[in-house]
Amino acid sequence: MYRTLTRILLLATSCAAAGSAGSAGAAARAAPECIVPAKPGGGMDLTCKLTRKGLQIGDPNAALRISYLPGGIGAVAWSTVVSQRRAEPDALVVFSGGSLLNLALGKYGPAALGDVRWVAALATDYGMIAVNADSPYKNLRDLVAALKRDPANVAIGASGTIGSQDWLKVALIAKQGGVDPKSVRFVAFEGGGESFTALRAGHVQAVSGDASEAALYGGGTPGEKIRVLAVLSDARLPGALANVPTAHEQGFDVTWPIIRGVYMGPQV
Repeated sequence: MYRTLTRILLLATSCAAAGSAGSAGAAARAAPECIVPAKPGGGMDLTCKLTRKGLQIGDPNAALRISYLPGGIGAVAWSTVVSQRRAEPDALVVFSGGSLLNLALGKYGPAALGDVRWVAALATDYGMIAVNADSPYKNLRDLVAALKRDPANVAIGASGTIGSQDWLKVALIAKQGGVDPKSVRFVAFEGGGESFTALRAGHVQAVSGDASEAALYGGGTPGEKIRVLAVLSDARLPGALANVPTAHEQGFDVTWPIIRGVYMGPQV
């Protein structure tokens, strides 16, 4: 993955340099920018940071600015690039499968796939469900049983509104467990970082998010404050979450792969 990242970012850097050289006497451009369309701390943020790390493997002195443009679960960043930054060669915006879902659902307004230039898919992530380490819910079946008993007593935090990918993960699991998804108490946040902050503060009892976010917040690591109940992948994942069972292992036929990538303005 890092080789792909390096090629993409070197191309962006070259475009930026060419743009600067084309303007006589223009001040040198700042480092290329990776825009996170959410608040800090979630999977989008991690994608930019891994992109920067990948670029630095090819060039240890390479720089990549990370900026944050939250709002509308990606809608604000999309609108900004489409309307104001259409031809900037040194600005990349992170997207995920959730971004594409929101786009398809019309949550970005009158937008279309061709409104931006899609640069690359960089990695695959997977959905997951997590609780605090001291939660009474030891596995996914425990959580679903609690939802079945009293759904109003279990608040589930997630990035996005009803209909978003994080909501759909819970809805699919709940439905298979005999729970009406409409009865689930869903709390929307602007990014995975906010969701996990709310979980650790006790404002929600569970989080529907992504495996990368869970690993970032210590899920799967002994002694940490997060317990990952299930990963929504076909098989167990390597690394920090290697001991976390899949939803399928626990009787729920739910998988949720998540594409992660970057796009640019349409006139680049």
